[in-house]
Amino acid sequence: MKADSALPTVPIFGIRVSKADMKTTVSYLTEAVHKREPHQVITANPIMVMAALENPSYMEIMKSAELVVPDGTGVVWAAEYCQEPVAERVAGFDLLHELLHQGESYNWRVYLLGSTPEVIRETASRLQTRYPGIVIAGYHDGYFGPAEDEHIVGGILEAKPDLLFVARGADSQEPWIAKYKARLQIPVMMGVGGSFDVISGKSRRAPVAFQKLRAEWLYRLLKEPTRYKRMLALPKFAVKVVREKDKVTKEQ
Repeated sequence: MKADSALPTVPIFGIRVSKADMKTTVSYLTEAVHKREPHQVITANPIMVMAALENPSYMEIMKSAELVVPDGTGVVWAAEYCQEPVAERVAGFDLLHELLHQGESYNWRVYLLGSTPEVIRETASRLQTRYPGIVIAGYHDGYFGPAEDEHIVGGILEAKPDLLFVARGADSQEPWIAKYKARLQIPVMMGVGGSFDVISGKSRRAPVAFQKLRAEWLYRLLKEPTRYKRMLALPKFAVKVVREKDKVTKEQ
């Protein structure tokens, strides 16, 4: 089931982004778990949209995902600027926690994939403590190559999770999920970027003041100046939206 068959969406340069708020999104994915309908959930930001515009194979992954939520504030702004506003920003970090909270009522099984061995162990431990009603069915660090994919996929299938969270960076986690989602058949498969680093305590999420100002990207840049090259996609995205306002939300 495609997201746009159940949730209202707006196309942003051809990528259908959900207009639904967090509560509706969680309800929708809860239904997906109950029906055992596989969903790749992508938490879209401007950097990912720009990458898709430059890379046809990445664009195909974005377009074929069952649900794309507006994670980046730039995506929220673009929809609003083009007079097709989304209900609110649906941040991947918050969606992860909302799904785990919801999963406590149903004893959902969760598999965690990505980051370092130390971070993934601590993340699994903290999440099990915080959400005792869920089952951490398994976890594995993100330090593996294509040759080990079969082993990783086999381990995930054996764990029979309801939710799979993958933290390997947007350039690799989305393609990896897309490649194996048909075999995995997990109701919710979502890339979560650096979420495990925050959950484990290795790094901090942007303070609330930055979140309210829609400036988490600025906080990350201040903390990690080496990210500036990636961040150049943000002004490029904004300029492209302004210049092509009439085309942004057109079907492509």
